[in-house]
Amino acid sequence: MDNLLDINGLRVKISAGSNEFNAIDGINLNIASGGTHALVGESGCGKSITAYSIMGLLPNVASVTGGSVHFAGDDLLKKSESAMQGIRGKQIGMIFQEPLSSLDPVFTIYNQVAEAITLHENVNGNELKERVTALLKKVHIPDAEKRLKSYPHQLSGGMRQRVMIASAISLKPALLIADEPTTALDVTIQLQILKLIKELKNEMDMALLLITHDLGVVSYMCSHVSVMYAGRIVESCATEELFSDPKHPYTKALLKSMPQGRSEGKKLDTIQGTVPMMTNLPGGCRFSDRCEYANEKCKQSEPALTEISAGHFVACSKEGN
Repeated sequence: MDNLLDINGLRVKISAGSNEFNAIDGINLNIASGGTHALVGESGCGKSITAYSIMGLLPNVASVTGGSVHFAGDDLLKKSESAMQGIRGKQIGMIFQEPLSSLDPVFTIYNQVAEAITLHENVNGNELKERVTALLKKVHIPDAEKRLKSYPHQLSGGMRQRVMIASAISLKPALLIADEPTTALDVTIQLQILKLIKELKNEMDMALLLITHDLGVVSYMCSHVSVMYAGRIVESCATEELFSDPKHPYTKALLKSMPQGRSEGKKLDTIQGTVPMMTNLPGGCRFSDRCEYANEKCKQSEPALTEISAGHFVACSKEGN
């Protein structure tokens, strides 16, 4: 299959006062049309900045300094803001982390979902109302017609996230980006939302980029995964292969820290040390000061992301770099 999304050598710099650093430092990522890819890593590693780079929604303190983001053959980084407004929502939809802060508190649910449609299509009146109602039903919101007049604060967290999903899929985008879509939800609601996203992705044949810190979610949702650490991708491969044969020490440590399959009362493994500040990265491999396998070579040179077997990429000197 042809790739719908191709990110090559993307670099994003953050400049805040006297602090300046690369939040994303030369990452590569691709998603086939209709494919599913997870970007996983700890908070602050650059996952959300990657999503905002694709959408052209970087904050003022951030700027792209290198690389390309090709979507359907066109480099999004070369698009004007007006051109991106035509792409956002219509061709690329996005579900944000916290729906309460993403939804406008002074507008009804109808107004907010309808706006996602009318920005791109000339539709109004009963036809627009019917489309919004159908979307709320599609994301399994009960009493959809009654909810049209509701405000965000009148809905539960799960219902608000369903509204966000309705807006994101309203124009049947080719790519759906879900940025930690279950972070603020109860565990039981999290599974419902994930099942809904998976159901809609399959029904509408969308590609999915899922951003998460939860490898359990990755195994359920995506066929491919890239593991990110301190602004760089350290391992990328098929999800099944990542779980059965992880290569990077960071990936192995993440998998060991998962609670699934552990007997009751047994302590979870932890990763020693802490994530480095992006303004004060260790020399060489960025994981070297936390890695049990690190040697002098690891601390002197930063390994490149290298294909060690078909479709399996790793950035680790231990694996042949």
